[in-house]
Amino acid sequence: MAIDYKSAGVDVESGYKAVSLMKKHVESTFDKNVIGGLGSFGGFYALGDKETDPVLVAGTDGVGTKLRYAMITGKHDTIGIDAVAMCVNDIVCQGAKPLIFLDYIALGKLEPEKVAEIVSGVAEGCRQAGCALIGGETAEMPGFYPVDEYDIAGFSVGICDRDKVINGKDILPGDVLVGLASSGVHSNGYSLVRKLFGETLEEVKKYDSELDGDAASALLTPTKIYVKTVLSLIEKFNIKGIAHITGGGFIENIPRIIPKGMGVKIDTNSYEVPKIFKVMERLSGAEKRSLYNTFNMGIGMVLAVDKSIAEAVRAEAEALGEKAYIIGEVTDKEGVEL
Repeated sequence: MAIDYKSAGVDVESGYKAVSLMKKHVESTFDKNVIGGLGSFGGFYALGDKETDPVLVAGTDGVGTKLRYAMITGKHDTIGIDAVAMCVNDIVCQGAKPLIFLDYIALGKLEPEKVAEIVSGVAEGCRQAGCALIGGETAEMPGFYPVDEYDIAGFSVGICDRDKVINGKDILPGDVLVGLASSGVHSNGYSLVRKLFGETLEEVKKYDSELDGDAASALLTPTKIYVKTVLSLIEKFNIKGIAHITGGGFIENIPRIIPKGMGVKIDTNSYEVPKIFKVMERLSGAEKRSLYNTFNMGIGMVLAVDKSIAEAVRAEAEALGEKAYIIGEVTDKEGVEL
């Protein structure tokens, strides 16, 4: 029997219902400066009424249960990079430059050296994103978290001129999708990952010939931060839409930038799927579509561009240090075809 995300304890349908139920409460707080419908990966707050006035773009996220592997291995210096990446990669999808970042760390027992190690990763992530770590909160919560456990979340704000927001509205059938390679699993799907690889140090540190190393090293590789690359590409090319491939994989994230009535066709043979995903496919027995609906499968960011510039965008991304591929195209049929 295949092991999928729901059997690992994550019910995405409940998540959709929660969003629906909370919507009226959220919208009751809006004022005239809150801009709806501009984008899907960040929240917008206008600083003026003109089309050329800037808007703030904000995002918040956590690392999820990837934290379990940091805790069992005692490696805490990269998990902060993940916290930053999950926020700033969303913001830059709208064409905004991240400006500031704040973190929140909750622990069962405050160990100064451990907190400093965690924050060193946050600072590294901010350096990679070109934003400032301007504050945060550390909460010691004995009796709530076990003494060796903690959680981390982040919040970031970026800025973009209103008339330069990237939201996918100009995407047309025939446009091409350029994929930027991920560094690994990033920070999504770890409730399923833990079912596949286990949660003990012995399980994740043993050598795996398929991975050419141990699972822990692969699973703790920090999420790639794409901010500087994407901002550079935006300066040179007309990027119509950008999707951060996080929870929900290809199937849920790419349609977030595609206008209604359109869809995408993905060529899964257009790039080499990293070893870690092949191992998870074998261990889970899950169908291909389920995997592409849970993990990034080796592509962390997808850019929609006119066919005439697709190769130039791909080549420029490579010149900026990314592995980049032409992975598909926009179609006139709704949904994601693999």
